[in-house]
Amino acid sequence: MERTASVPLQPPTYGNLITILSIDGGGIRGLIPGTILNFLEFELQKLDGEDARIADYFDVISGTSTGGLVTAMLPLPMKTTALYSPQKTSKTSTSSTALKSSPKIEFCNCPFKPVTKMIKVVAGPKYDGKYLHNIVREELGDKRLHQTLTNVVIPTFDIKSLQPTIFSSYQVKKDPSVDALLSDICISTSAAPTYLPAHKFETKDPTGNMREFNLIDGGVAANNPTLIAMGEVTKAIVGGSPDFFPIKPMDYRRFLVISLGTGTGKIEGKYTAKEAAKWGVLGWLTSGGSPLIDVFTQASADMVDFHLSAVFQALHLHDNYLRIQDDTLSGVLSSVDVATKKNLNDLVKTGEALLKKPVSRVNLESGVCEPTPNQETNEDALIRFAKLLSQERQLRHAKSPHGLANSPK
Repeated sequence: MERTASVPLQPPTYGNLITILSIDGGGIRGLIPGTILNFLEFELQKLDGEDARIADYFDVISGTSTGGLVTAMLPLPMKTTALYSPQKTSKTSTSSTALKSSPKIEFCNCPFKPVTKMIKVVAGPKYDGKYLHNIVREELGDKRLHQTLTNVVIPTFDIKSLQPTIFSSYQVKKDPSVDALLSDICISTSAAPTYLPAHKFETKDPTGNMREFNLIDGGVAANNPTLIAMGEVTKAIVGGSPDFFPIKPMDYRRFLVISLGTGTGKIEGKYTAKEAAKWGVLGWLTSGGSPLIDVFTQASADMVDFHLSAVFQALHLHDNYLRIQDDTLSGVLSSVDVATKKNLNDLVKTGEALLKKPVSRVNLESGVCEPTPNQETNEDALIRFAKLLSQERQLRHAKSPHGLANSPK
């Protein structure tokens, strides 16, 4: 029988796996993982009915920057089901899906002439952020971190304390000071240095104590937040959460992970040492885009993938970890803020083409991503993962007294 979306995902203690979805930052390139998620949700709907939603299948959804916007929107509650879906039309833009609109709201085309643009990059952020802030406030309203339908983990970076600040559903249960408005969290995690202004806000806990945040883009700390999501789960296990009994800390055999990148132009080489040797501050911020931002976000993302690939390969758990990334982008496709109609369409086509490409895995000797020996495509892998996600959900509902109580008769 078909499952109804009103039945929440039961805790991992009733199943075999801990399911994690992670989405990188990347500005307008978030259209690429958005296209991938469209496909995954369609496969879940073929298995469990048209009410199936991405948020119904993952214990944790984590995202940085644009990925953080998507992370907040997917499990946003509306009565008993998720408000947003990769295949559900959203009023946030003229795009046909909410996920497609999420990257779109991060940037808008700038009318300034090239010289004016250069001056603004030196003197202040490229965009004032007002468009993003208005849309995010409108869409997320007064919803707070504790209200999402599944656990979310969204990293930011506090420039006052020079420490990462992670907004985690697990943490909010112990520390109510992080129970911020989802809109404030999204504005913060997408405040990319040189592109958008830092964001300051305050929260008040039940005892009236105030906490101040001074935040910028989570990509400074973790552009690929997969490892942070797994770390939050591990902390919950160590802390004795009944949701994970009797799972042991760092038992990677229990993790089922999908990690989605937003594309990179690494293979073709966007910059060279010969060019970079001539750069001063202005060069590092403006040459061919924003080299400094590109370097630290890409390094962060690749190091996480390298670490997880090493762990899952060492444990012979290749089929439990899926990283989908396109490292062949060039020209405006590799930019984070070119929101022309042509580039938007090209990014969607890039995501669709990526589905047909072979699954790639990091060669631990060379550090280069190479196709897996079995030649499984990303599309094939997502179909396989959809079946595993559906089976895991059904198993938990069968074992959980709460799941059985709410299941259709």
